[in-house]
Amino acid sequence: MANQQERDLTSLTLLGNQGTTYPQTYDPSVLESFDNKHPYRDYFVKFNCPEFTSLCPITGQPDFATIYISYIPDIKMVESKALKLYLFSFRNHGDFHEDCVNIIMNDLIKLMDPRYIEVWGKFTPRGGISIDPYCNYGKPGTKYEEMAMHRLMNHDMYPEKVDNR
Repeated sequence: MANQQERDLTSLTLLGNQGTTYPQTYDPSVLESFDNKHPYRDYFVKFNCPEFTSLCPITGQPDFATIYISYIPDIKMVESKALKLYLFSFRNHGDFHEDCVNIIMNDLIKLMDPRYIEVWGKFTPRGGISIDPYCNYGKPGTKYEEMAMHRLMNHDMYPEKVDNR
């Protein structure tokens, strides 16, 4: 068991690397995963990413957001430094808010194949309007698929205090 854990951790190339370079364009290849040490248990992992930026695909103006990523891992988990670099890769990427959160979710599903995942973007207002897209996914044919539908249907029924703008 210890040898497997050591091999799993040695596959991580970014964690602890002092010579990290930041991607200048959208790059899902920087994402890295490691083995979940507790695959027998359901639990949430939540990332709060308050410094997300992307570009409007029409005007090229910057968009700023807090991105919330919550997931229930299965076998693999996302490494946080790799996630940070991945989210940074959107800095010069032009896409609408709704596309950004769906792209993030799709890339994380491809990387980890989680039991459940949700991504919520809370973008600061531009032109007097804020856009807060939410998407989620539950593994098909499991209770997590039902959970995803329930959370989607009940999402934002009681919005919390807006604290990112």
